[in-house]
Amino acid sequence: MEPLDDPKMPHSVRPYASEIMAITDKVCLEHLDTEYAQLCRRVIGKLARKRPTPLIRGDVRIWAGGVLYAVGQLNFLFDPAEAMHLSADQLSDLLGVKKTTMANKAKLLRDLIKLDRFDLEFTSKKIQESNPLTWMVLIDGMPVDVRRLPVEIQRRIFEDGLIPYVPGEDANHD
Repeated sequence: MEPLDDPKMPHSVRPYASEIMAITDKVCLEHLDTEYAQLCRRVIGKLARKRPTPLIRGDVRIWAGGVLYAVGQLNFLFDPAEAMHLSADQLSDLLGVKKTTMANKAKLLRDLIKLDRFDLEFTSKKIQESNPLTWMVLIDGMPVDVRRLPVEIQRRIFEDGLIPYVPGEDANHD
């Protein structure tokens, strides 16, 4: 197993965030994978850096449930057609948190950090790669698939933060 990144956050929030991360890590590493754990840690880190942070109030299990639920929504975790799948009921049972409570907390955190389906920071590599919009950019007002552009232009688009990697250079993603 690869080590998980420790997100940057204020020291005053770290005890609360660490408790939440321990819960999300356990669920992800036992039932999902390391990438899901890492995505949850990114969300927790972003919430921890909010001023004022909401993480210091409330039940850490509910925060963990909200984070897992929100990340799961972005990555189609609740879709039974996906290879990696948990239902909302299963997630609720694993955490001992009501499904509606998790869904409400997920909505709150999505609104707080402006989380949406096209946010590359919080979607898995599989979802990024399969989403055709990941690779579309406007050039002179015309939508263009980045993968069809020369590598030099792909690099510039990557440096601008518009794509997750340079497709023409990454042999692992062809």
